[in-house]
Amino acid sequence: MKKRILLLFLLVSVSKLFSQTIDPLRTVDAEKQEIWVDSIMSTMTIDEKIGQLFMVQAYSNLDEKHEAFITEMITKYHVGSLIFMQGTPEKQAVLNNKYQALSKLPLMIGFDGEWGLDMRLKNTYKFPWNMTLGAIQNDSLVRKFGEHLGKHCKRLGIHVNFAPVVDININPLNPIIGNRSFGESKENVTQKAIAFTKGMQKYRVMANAKHFPGHGDTAADSHHTLPFLDFDKARLDSIELYPYKRLFDAGVGSVMTAHLNIPSLESNANLPTSLSKNVVTDLLQKELGFNGLIITDGLNMRGATDYATSAEVDLSAIKAGNDLLLIPQDVPASVRLLNKL
Repeated sequence: MKKRILLLFLLVSVSKLFSQTIDPLRTVDAEKQEIWVDSIMSTMTIDEKIGQLFMVQAYSNLDEKHEAFITEMITKYHVGSLIFMQGTPEKQAVLNNKYQALSKLPLMIGFDGEWGLDMRLKNTYKFPWNMTLGAIQNDSLVRKFGEHLGKHCKRLGIHVNFAPVVDININPLNPIIGNRSFGESKENVTQKAIAFTKGMQKYRVMANAKHFPGHGDTAADSHHTLPFLDFDKARLDSIELYPYKRLFDAGVGSVMTAHLNIPSLESNANLPTSLSKNVVTDLLQKELGFNGLIITDGLNMRGATDYATSAEVDLSAIKAGNDLLLIPQDVPASVRLLNKL
């Protein structure tokens, strides 16, 4: 638990975000950071620490009832992170400031902007989708795209943008990845993803490689079901995992774990890879050596919700080794369950 809270604190403050190094969580004053984190943690209650595990959906195009709900999540349940969804940049900036002022600890703000803020917000700039960027021969242009998006995110107080998609677009029947991928070449996907990551993280906005261990070669959408990938470990290592290993060396700050059924990695056919210790701890952290922040894909997706109750899903995700629960569906019930541990 302490490791997960420490990671969140290190990543919340702009002054404490990583430099471009192999270990993205270490900076020149890392020892001072750890002292600061320990001093804060020593004053926190168990409920406050548990609250740091949740990233809740926040909208800037909804009514006062929704704002009251987010306020309660922050003040009563000590939620430590928000992911802003639909709305406008003007209203999101206002709400971001409001919610930050309400929180005892700095909130970490997430956003799902693969092709720019336009993916979620009206009246913002739309960049090309990854498929178009994948056709560009000059990777420095993709890095400049990352830089521009980093600037836009930073202006809105966004700390982590859930991009780039590093799935290899192998299956033409894939209903959810497609144009969101840089293409079918693992080398090109990797090069473009590294360029994008370095561009965005130059402006201290954390990149997020998704969807681990790989959502490109499936004909199902994890928003609606649990996709099945019947590949052996050698195939996964040579294709799906290829970009991740190189992105880790390039310093990507976070990874999103996908809701998939991959028998060669997890024998329990009902257990999504996002909730599997074999995948999240043993493969991602131990075998591949990833030391950054691990965030689940949305826990409102059927690939996760069909497994168990919302609270049980959240608990399983934490036990598997995830650091942050994205879009949890029942924070109060999850807090009660986690308090029983």
